[in-house]
This record gives sequence, C-alpha cells and structure tokens, in this order.
Amino acid sequence: MTEAEARAQTYHLRTHQFFGLRPGPRLIVLAAVHGNEVCGMHAIERVARELTEGALRIERGVLTMVPVTNPLANALGQRGGDRNLNRNLRPAAAPQDFEDRIANVLCPLLDAHDALLDLHSFLAAGGEPFALVGPPDNDGDLEPFARSAEESALAAHVGPARIVEGWMAAYDRGVRRRRQRPGSAERQHLLNNDPNYGVGTTEYMRARGGYAVTVECGQHEDPAAPEVAYRAIMQALALLRLAPVPLAPPVPRHEVIRLVDVTDRLHPDDTFVRAWSSFDAVRAGEPIGRRHDGTLVTAPADGRVVFPNARAEPGQEWFYFAQPSARTLLD
Repeated sequence: MTEAEARAQTYHLRTHQFFGLRPGPRLIVLAAVHGNEVCGMHAIERVARELTEGALRIERGVLTMVPVTNPLANALGQRGGDRNLNRNLRPAAAPQDFEDRIANVLCPLLDAHDALLDLHSFLAAGGEPFALVGPPDNDGDLEPFARSAEESALAAHVGPARIVEGWMAAYDRGVRRRRQRPGSAERQHLLNNDPNYGVGTTEYMRARGGYAVTVECGQHEDPAAPEVAYRAIMQALALLRLAPVPLAPPVPRHEVIRLVDVTDRLHPDDTFVRAWSSFDAVRAGEPIGRRHDGTLVTAPADGRVVFPNARAEPGQEWFYFAQPSARTLLD
C-alpha cells in the first residue's frame, strides 16, 4: 500500500465498547499504538468476538478496546505514521501531524476511564514478555502519582514475570543532556528536547488521575504474543471484576528492573559492538557501542542493556541502561 492510499483509508478511530449493567471500573485496552505491533490487535478482536457471540459478558463497569490506535502507521506496516504516537501525547489546539489528530480523539477517551492496559510487542528476537509500570506514589514534580497499589496489582496479574520501572526519570535525564547539545529548529529536534515528549499513553493516563500498565507481549512475529495479549486482557477483566473470569494467581516472584539512564545515538555511523537484545547483562566498563569517531560507549556499572535500537535516528534514544530494583509489586 502506498502512503497516499494509507492516508486515504485512515479517517477514523474504531473502538469496541461494552457496558455492564452494574457500576464498576472503566477499563480501556489499546493495541497497535505502534502500527507494526499487532499482537494486541488480534487479542482484542478475539475478546470482542467472544463478547458479541455471548461466550463472555461484561457484568459491571465499562470495557473499551481500541484494536488499532494508530491506523496510519498500521496501514503502512511501520512504527509511526508521521511520528511516534507514544511520545508527546496530549491534545493539540493546532494539530501538525496525523498523530496530533489521533491524540485529540484518544486523550478524551483515556480521560473517561480509570485504568489502561496498553499492549505492545518488541523488535529484538529471543526476549521474553515484560510489563512496564509507573513510579511509586509520590508528590514530586516529574510524575506525581497516587494509585501505585492498584497499578502494581494489575501488573502482577497480567502475566509477565519481568517488570520495568523508571521510564520518565531516565527519559528526563536524557532530555537534560540533549539540551546541552546544539541542534536545529526542526520540529522533531524540538520534540526530542521537550520533557513532555516522554509522555505516552500510560504517562498521560497517570497524569489524568488513572493508572496504567504496558505489556510487551513478545517479539513482533512471535506466534505466542497474541496469546500473551489475550491472557493479559482476560486477567485485567478478572482482577477488576468486570467479567465472570477466573483470576489466576500472580506470578510467584517478579524481577523488577529500574531504568537508570538513556544514551542517544548522535551520528548515523554510531554502531553497537554487537547485536544487543533487551535485558542483556553487562559488566561495568564493558563496551556497548562505538561512536563514529571511534570513542567507545561503555556500561557505567553492572546492569542491563534495555531497548537497544540500532536504527535510532541521530538525537533519539539508542539504548537504556538498567539495574535491579528493590521494589516489590505485592506486599
């Protein structure tokens, strides 16, 4: 499909919405926020069929599911349309791109719900599913939050044993570093240097008084990923008691990892010293990448390489560095 054909087709946002006849929580499930991450789309359509055919019912509260959150990116078979929808997510008085127009519909939809389950997949092969959560309760300036107990319970039950925290704090450190570098007046550069560019669906949801969990269900092409996404939806329904679904016990032991810092790719010739997968272990001083001038980028301490992106655009995130967290999900 050409870009012109894709743009001609992507003129609305489709949802499946089911209202229980008794009061209860309002859950929204998103998929294909990145257009080439389709496992959640398949899982949502499966749940919608079960609800439509009567194999499943919503007894209380509200369930809203968006199978394709970024229809342009999905039609093009790529991560973003004009840009990454999962950055700089906020209503735009003067929309400048397709994702701004989606945000103007998506943000009010998120506002109308209590909890968000955001279903994604990842590029690197061989990794296991994981979930991302927000910060503990706090009244700080960066990401104040007061619903971590509910969010932690959701993360504990949706499936993955590996949990990642610390996104906004690490991203903020990266933005502070970027602002010290010279740059252009192009919009993408300005966005990269805006702390709000780190705000995606879950960060927006928390800022609006809700709570949210992202589930990375597996590699993009992993045939098991749609089943991971389906189980996450069903366990969210069970935990929130929206549907008569058995609640499975949480994973006995979670591995919680905290993102500590982010390193940007600065030049098209910056390269990794090897093909990294998320959560690969590194030792202090171990080379991770090499700058175009030959300078080595090394691990600052023992830890993990997370979200490595060998194709990152200059000025954007190349990889994150993470270390074990002492945080527990359930007391």
